[in-house]
Amino acid sequence: MSLTEMKDGNQIRWRFGKYLLAEINVNNDSITVYDDVPDGRFRNRLKVDNQTGFLTITNITSEHAGDYEVNTNRPMSTTFFLTVYYTVKSVSVMEGDSVTLDSGLTETGLRENNIWWKTETEKFIIASKYGTDGTFRDRLELDHQTGSLTITNITTEQAGLYKLEIRGANSSSKAFNVSVYARLPVPIITSNSSNCSSSSSSSSCSLLCSAVNVSHVTLSWYKGNSLLSSISVSDLSISLSLPLEVEYQDKNTYSCVLNNPISNQTQHLNITQLCHTCADSVHCCGPTEAVIRLVLSALVGVATIIALAYDIRSRRAEQDQAHFHTSGRNEI
Repeated sequence: MSLTEMKDGNQIRWRFGKYLLAEINVNNDSITVYDDVPDGRFRNRLKVDNQTGFLTITNITSEHAGDYEVNTNRPMSTTFFLTVYYTVKSVSVMEGDSVTLDSGLTETGLRENNIWWKTETEKFIIASKYGTDGTFRDRLELDHQTGSLTITNITTEQAGLYKLEIRGANSSSKAFNVSVYARLPVPIITSNSSNCSSSSSSSSCSLLCSAVNVSHVTLSWYKGNSLLSSISVSDLSISLSLPLEVEYQDKNTYSCVLNNPISNQTQHLNITQLCHTCADSVHCCGPTEAVIRLVLSALVGVATIIALAYDIRSRRAEQDQAHFHTSGRNEI
């Protein structure tokens, strides 16, 4: 009901439940505020606009949530339910797990109160004491004693703000900001050497740690417990890579860590396995080039054996020929 045009003869009363909070008499040009209700929750908090009749509650708390009614001496009245979200609790959960949003009520909570669970937009009541809505496809479970709500097998689509309204003996309200994180893959460490141009005298080994199709994560290199470098991504699902240079003979422990606010995956570096000088061409070269080098090495080996065999045969032929000439002279 609009009170922006108060006219002569108007008498306006604001009530909170059974308590009268304010009274306006336009004829007498008087405004009376009754802010000292028995529990004192409105003391020094009420203001009434003498032009519009609007009621303002300052420094509001959850104690002021509930039913308000404004009526006049004419057959007009309007009822409001005021919801006060004084805190928003952050809840983080892994995709596929279950999360329970605690109503804060005791085991007899639903006997004494009505409750409504709503989504962020407040367009849908997803659960009440009378049951759950089908929007979440059987993922909602309501505790029929306390009114706490459990979302099972949660996905990133169910992330967001959830609001609870409690009316009755324990009138209050709560809000939960639910964050859902995808399960993390184990990062992969690979050698970043793709050719044989490095000489055996090179003192460093180039490595790359990668994670694919990730979001809301940080990828980091650690030396022992000390952070060396890191890279982060927010809401985009992308691939991350982070390089690292180490010495071939480095004896320190290194690890690559992929983490989000609630979990992490770690891959430890095996320097012996991934870091080799070009003396070992299989590790230092690409697979095709390594095969070529092995074939060439085999051919060289075969050629060496053939040359050695030819040399031996030649030496024997020379020895046989020399022996023949010596024998002939002796016979003459």
